[in-house]
Amino acid sequence: MTTPPPSFDDGLDRLEAVVQKLESGQLGLEEALLEFEQGVNLSKALQQQLADAQRRVEVLKQGLGGEYRTDPLDGEPA
Repeated sequence: MTTPPPSFDDGLDRLEAVVQKLESGQLGLEEALLEFEQGVNLSKALQQQLADAQRRVEVLKQGLGGEYRTDPLDGEPA
């Protein structure tokens, strides 16, 4: 049974905690490898959540006439 992915904010907090542990230099090799693996998995999950959110924004921006355009998410003109 797999656990559901964390919310984006929770996942980001967990990733930051993993990075802090790794940067502390106080982990043994095996523990550091496990933390690194967890960090990589969290990073992948967060990237997927961002990609999904971007697709949702693009779908929502479709015009009523069927035209399709994408604009940068930061509000700058394309």
